[in-house]
Amino acid sequence: MKTNKSVRGLQYAAAYLGALVSLYPIFLMLTSSLKTNIQILKNPMSLPTSISFAAYSKLIHQIPFFTYFWNSLVVSVASVVLILLFGVMASFYIARYPFRWNGALFFFFLLGMMIPIKLGIVPLFLLMKKLSMLNSIWSLISVYTAIGLPLAILILTGFFRTLPKELEEAARIDGSSDFGVMWHVLLPLMRPALGTVMIMNFITAWNDFFFPLIFVQDDAKKTIPVGMLSLFGQYSTDLSMLFAGLTLASVPMMIIFFLASKQFMEGMTAGAVK
Repeated sequence: MKTNKSVRGLQYAAAYLGALVSLYPIFLMLTSSLKTNIQILKNPMSLPTSISFAAYSKLIHQIPFFTYFWNSLVVSVASVVLILLFGVMASFYIARYPFRWNGALFFFFLLGMMIPIKLGIVPLFLLMKKLSMLNSIWSLISVYTAIGLPLAILILTGFFRTLPKELEEAARIDGSSDFGVMWHVLLPLMRPALGTVMIMNFITAWNDFFFPLIFVQDDAKKTIPVGMLSLFGQYSTDLSMLFAGLTLASVPMMIIFFLASKQFMEGMTAGAVK
């Protein structure tokens, strides 16, 4: 009995240590945003001697930060909505309607996870140019939707297959259509999988730097990762403004994770225990 308590104590200690190591960079980012640039350069690891919000004021007035913030929010939310919409419909069809090419269609979607999309950046750029989607947030939304669909279909298809078919049969006996079965019966049971897909794809779209740098040139349409480049000078960088921008940019991801963390954990461990 004592051995079990000792082992559990060590496990808790390791968990708290891991949490401390993971949260310390966030704490350092927040405290650095409340210091002046000189204080950061002189002693970057120390606590601020006096709390100052001057970095946030300079950030808002020197660059169109909230324009970048809004662009990132629109791109991320639209991408997640489209991924969930198309992913749910495709996964429901693959999981519940067996046909000759069912496995081949599922494998076709999974190819999107095996082939890095950045390898095709040149033809993708030419395609966006022909579609007149360059310098538009729709180019980013379409790319992130294509990137996120394979993983979404993999997770959602597996989740659909674990749900008992008796629920659908009972709903159909009551006169429900296929869409009604999916919307009213199955989707409420799939919140862990939907939460997992939502968090993973939102973070991917929100943090991406590569595609906004390639597809968007207009300063009014840039997202936060590209817009923050203006804070890096040729000879010097205002670190306090940079940390202030990073702090504000991390708020939506923290909110979404806290709201959907339970579903995310359940979705990641689904199927591990029967």
